[in-house]
Amino acid sequence: MRTFDLSPLYRSTIGFDRLFSLLDQNVGAEAPAAYPPYNIERTGENAYRLTLAVAGFGETELSIESRENALTIKGAKEAPADSEAREMLYQGIAARAFERRFQLADHVQVTGARLENGLLHVDLVREIPEAQRPRQIPIGKAGPRAVDSKAA
Repeated sequence: MRTFDLSPLYRSTIGFDRLFSLLDQNVGAEAPAAYPPYNIERTGENAYRLTLAVAGFGETELSIESRENALTIKGAKEAPADSEAREMLYQGIAARAFERRFQLADHVQVTGARLENGLLHVDLVREIPEAQRPRQIPIGKAGPRAVDSKAA
């Protein structure tokens, strides 16, 4: 059984249409590639850090793009100028091109990126607009109403 019917969830939820659409799209999708390996960590209440192991890649060989609710990180090795003069006897360090896509939640923004010791750190923060933050709604007490005697 590899199909799931999410239609009952549509009837009892409000505003989760996008989430269920993503689930529908990913149910039959193939497993993502494992290269390069990465970590996702929470560094604060609304702050996150994505760390990718990109050993052998320089800053000029990496690109990070944030568009709508998607983060795309690409890496492409430039061929060395003296590649014909070299003969590789064993190549255990992966130098292949890659493209990693991450789906970002609403209001998550990339605040910075840095490359150190073969690790690419991408810092993210969730900034919820003031109008969408939770707020307390006071419950008012209704005062006595005057009954209009002429209406009866």
